[in-house]
Amino acid sequence: MDDLRAAAASAEDARILDALRAGDEKAFLALVQSLNGPMLRVASLYVSSRGVAEEVVQEAWVGVLSGLPRFEGRSSLRRWIFGILANCAKSRGVREARSTPFSDIGPQDDEDEPAVDPSRFLPPDHPRWPGHWSAPPTAWAEEQVLNKESLAVVEAAIAQLPMNQREVITLRDVLGWNSAEVCESLGLSEGNQRVLLHRARSKVRGVLEKHFGAGGGR
Repeated sequence: MDDLRAAAASAEDARILDALRAGDEKAFLALVQSLNGPMLRVASLYVSSRGVAEEVVQEAWVGVLSGLPRFEGRSSLRRWIFGILANCAKSRGVREARSTPFSDIGPQDDEDEPAVDPSRFLPPDHPRWPGHWSAPPTAWAEEQVLNKESLAVVEAAIAQLPMNQREVITLRDVLGWNSAEVCESLGLSEGNQRVLLHRARSKVRGVLEKHFGAGGGR
C-alpha cells in the first residue's frame, strides 16, 4: 500500500512538474493555493512577523520557478519546495537576529533538559497515532480542544519552544509530515527527531493542562 501511494505521489509530481515547466499558469496557481498556508507557517518559525513571513514565502516561490530547470526529482516536489523555503526563511531570520538585542531573542535550544517521560505518549509502533499523546486530561472537552481560544493557546505555546523543538512539532503535528520527511528536511537522526518531538509535545501539553485546569483560562 505504501509503495502504491509513493508511486501515485511520484506520478502526480511528474504531472505538476511537466505543467510548470510548460508555463501552465493554472497549475502554478493551484500549487501556490495548496502550499501557501503551510509555507507561511514554516516561514513564521524563523522570522519575527507574519508580514516578513509572507515576504519569505514570495521569495521562495521565485526560487522555485527559477530552480525548476535544475530540479532532478531526488526528493518529492513538496520537500524540494519546503527546502527552498527553509533556506530563505533561515537567511532572513539571521539578518533579523543581527539587528535584535540579545535580551529580545527567544528561547534557545535546551539539549540538557530532562528527558520526557515516555509514558505520556503512545508507543512508536502504535498502529494509528505513533508517538502522540496517550490521552488528554478529562477536563479537555472536545469543544475546548477545538475552539479558537485553545488553538491560540497551542500556537502561543509552540512559539515559546526552542527553535529545534518548534520546527519538529510544527512539521509533525501542524503540517502532518511523517518522521522520515522531518528528518530529511531538518537533517536530524530518527532518535533526535523523536526526542525533540516528545519534549515539544510535553511542553505544549503542560501549557494546555494549566489552561484548562484554570477553568479554560477564564
